[in-house]
Amino acid sequence: MKRLHVSFNVRDLDASIQFYTQLFGCQPTLVRDQYAKWLLDDPRMNFVLEAGEGEPGFSHAGLQSETPGELHEVFARMKSAEAPYLPEGVTTCCYHKSEKSWTSDPDGVMWEAFHTQHQTEERGAAPQFVLQPG
Repeated sequence: MKRLHVSFNVRDLDASIQFYTQLFGCQPTLVRDQYAKWLLDDPRMNFVLEAGEGEPGFSHAGLQSETPGELHEVFARMKSAEAPYLPEGVTTCCYHKSEKSWTSDPDGVMWEAFHTQHQTEERGAAPQFVLQPG
């Protein structure tokens, strides 16, 4: 089963953690330097806050797959959408080693599809690219 991924850039990580802890009714699953993540089951979501990564607000959405096979099904759907498609491959980003690809919708909303292999101690680097709307 896939999990919706939503990522926001924030100015004040501590204040945002306080707010979302109250909103979701639970503590973050992972907190690191300039990063917090909740793996929620109700609603089934991977919710991320990142500080120092750009203007505050919505960053991107995504689909987190539980298996490599499920991920490759999502990759195939991304490719068939006739939109920009960028396979990133296996990478370390956001304190996790994952395989991922990116696309954007007709309005330029970035979507990431990924399967996490394991958590890491290093943050890694966010990809540096721009996908033009399809």
